[in-house]
Amino acid sequence: MINVRNSLRMKSNEMDINMSPLIDLVFLLLIFFMVTTSFVRETGIDVQRPSASSATLTKNGNILVAVSREGTIHFDGQKIDVRSVRAHITRALAQNPEGAVVIVADKVSYTGKVIQVMDQCRLAGAKRVSIAATRSGESG
Repeated sequence: MINVRNSLRMKSNEMDINMSPLIDLVFLLLIFFMVTTSFVRETGIDVQRPSASSATLTKNGNILVAVSREGTIHFDGQKIDVRSVRAHITRALAQNPEGAVVIVADKVSYTGKVIQVMDQCRLAGAKRVSIAATRSGESG
């Protein structure tokens, strides 16, 4: 027969808290938040957008292409040539087929360069191409 009194007396008074389930839970929450977070891709340059009273806010995952005041084109933080815009947009649309292309052009950029970029985006298969603007009265 088992001696119950001796087994209870030999037991230490320290309590152990098993941290493994807590660490597992925190790790799973971290993975969940990383997977569900959408990361915003910026153009890589700071532009002064023109203002428009009819500007609307879009919430979809957008593909951003920037045209600077000097006429240089930037995509995903790097300077690209107008001839490579089509390839970059095609690749971005393959990753995000529902994405709309937004051209973020400086308000004093060359119109011809913006039209070339817009044309390359449409040739790449983009159905929705728009130009970014700020609402009248907002700083941008």
